[in-house]
Amino acid sequence: MTRGGPPVLPAPREDGRPIWQGVPVARPSIVPIALTLDDRTGYTLWAPPWEEDGEEWQAFLGTTVEVRADINDDDPEPPTSTAVVHLFPSPAALAAFCRSSTDHDLADHPVWPVVAGLGAADLTPDDDHRYDFDGVYDIAAENPDRWAVEELAATVDIVSRLAECLDAGGDEDDDEFDEDETEFEAVAELVAKPEIGSLGLGVDAFAGRSGEDAWIGVGSAFDDLWEDVVEELSAHLDWTGAGTASLDDYPSVAEAEPDIVDLPDEDEEALDDDAVAAPVRTIARGSRLSHDPAAVAAAAAFWEGVGILPVEVVVPEGAGVTLRCYVEDVARFLGRDGEVFLFASPTDLARFCAGTEPHDLTEIASWPEVVDTGTLPLPAEQDRYDLTELSEVLAEVADGAAGLVDHRAFVQPVEGVRDLAEYTGLARVEELLSPAEPLGRAVARAERDPSAALRAEDAAVLRPAWDEVVGLVSGKLVFRD
Repeated sequence: MTRGGPPVLPAPREDGRPIWQGVPVARPSIVPIALTLDDRTGYTLWAPPWEEDGEEWQAFLGTTVEVRADINDDDPEPPTSTAVVHLFPSPAALAAFCRSSTDHDLADHPVWPVVAGLGAADLTPDDDHRYDFDGVYDIAAENPDRWAVEELAATVDIVSRLAECLDAGGDEDDDEFDEDETEFEAVAELVAKPEIGSLGLGVDAFAGRSGEDAWIGVGSAFDDLWEDVVEELSAHLDWTGAGTASLDDYPSVAEAEPDIVDLPDEDEEALDDDAVAAPVRTIARGSRLSHDPAAVAAAAAFWEGVGILPVEVVVPEGAGVTLRCYVEDVARFLGRDGEVFLFASPTDLARFCAGTEPHDLTEIASWPEVVDTGTLPLPAEQDRYDLTELSEVLAEVADGAAGLVDHRAFVQPVEGVRDLAEYTGLARVEELLSPAEPLGRAVARAERDPSAALRAEDAAVLRPAWDEVVGLVSGKLVFRD
């Protein structure tokens, strides 16, 4: 087990925590993550910080290996001990290793016995735990919208955590961190930049003239230091999966993309000539939509500009896309008479928007632009609300997966549910989410302490309450042809 040493992080906030570490130490948990570097993606596990026996711990799936000196050197140095993180070419390969090996730093983790029994589906990282080191320059070159800022902040955060756990100096008991002793000088220099620290403050830190200058500073910091950061980390990334894989087992990022089904010709013709011809496919339980990230990013400029965003909702009856805006901070959806219209695909939604059927968004000032646009309504990850996934998570935790899921699982689906309940007038949903109810208390905990692990006994109580919420919301969704 690797104990996190003095953190390689920017200056703390007034409450003593690093700028982007917004939560205190939580109960033990293990999270699957994916790292993309040099056009290949490796899968591994991360144990976020937790406290045990009065000490703070943090670890990745890895171990310490002996690195031999150059045999061609006339005066070779003795072998050196190097901490490495094991990476695997697929979640299935990661799951196979977890089932068969205990020779690694997570073997003594409190929830490892549960992890060892999980399959590939359970060890597939969600979108919030995928870190594209190759894409950093492209993101920094974009405008500082919330997606760019959050992705860069998350990438710097995981780099800092890797450096913290892998640094040989991290085993020292010194009270203060001495940058001169770290193996990760470029990481320390990068995260010490004030502009990089501002990433943890969100997109508002990059508004106005001073914000523009700060964003330029972010790009300059990555231009100057990112290659050195990656070089430092690369020496500690084991792409052999502890000897179970080779580089030939890793497909390129392009080859690893799931198959994409092109839009039918008649659907493309239904849109204007300047439409974003984004491919659409169906994934995950046969109901969730996924889209080409480049197409989503291209479409976001239009939809953010008109102040009406595409939204995806997944309920037991199926998945659909709709539109949402806010009028005086009150959610308003594409719908009528307290019901929300859902469409099977962005193309179907675009075709409806180009029609003349009355609904509650027609009076929005920017609606004529929506009618005339050829830009497909492609929902971003932040605007996709899978209400069924939380039901499944609560069931799994209640059945014995305690410690693997934290309260963060509530944040995004509850955000969508609150908006839907507000628009459709579901007073019972607001009652279930009130602080007086168990579900409301869990949601409040998620906002206050998102890394707190869900307990089995809590999940057993919360699941029927959440299922009631989902049932109420589902009754207000109208799936349109």
